[in-house]
Amino acid sequence: MKHETVNTDCAPRTRQREGLVRVVTEYIELATPGNAHIARITDQVKAALAHTGLLDGTLTVFAPGATGAVTTIEFEPGVVADVQKLFDTIVPPGKHYQHNVNLGDGNGHSHVRAGLLGPSLTIPFVDGVMTLGRWQEIVFVDFDARPRERRLVVQMLGV
Repeated sequence: MKHETVNTDCAPRTRQREGLVRVVTEYIELATPGNAHIARITDQVKAALAHTGLLDGTLTVFAPGATGAVTTIEFEPGVVADVQKLFDTIVPPGKHYQHNVNLGDGNGHSHVRAGLLGPSLTIPFVDGVMTLGRWQEIVFVDFDARPRERRLVVQMLGV
């Protein structure tokens, strides 16, 4: 497998790692209170990667279901509050949602919010380390209107 990267002074570097490509799947279990709760999962993803012995490749974190999302943010109280306020502003829970009319479950806003962020995130890793920025943390956002037990999928592909 051949990797090409560009460093900050724009000089190309090529690296190659030989070996069979492997796929490893692990899971992260979470209990959340819902209502746009943001859970930092960076350490759990790092641990999942460390268990594999993989050095170079990509990993994907996926949230099964229609009311959860995975993304990255700087995980500090101000950013967390700002993200939650943003979703309360652009997709408020008390408005009319056709989903609520059709199914009567009161979480139409949860589905719309999750659709905006998406259920998965893919991150490259090199030498067994995710290529996240200094302040970048992986988070799961549970938009459902009630507490939930979640099982996230972490699938890693590499050598």
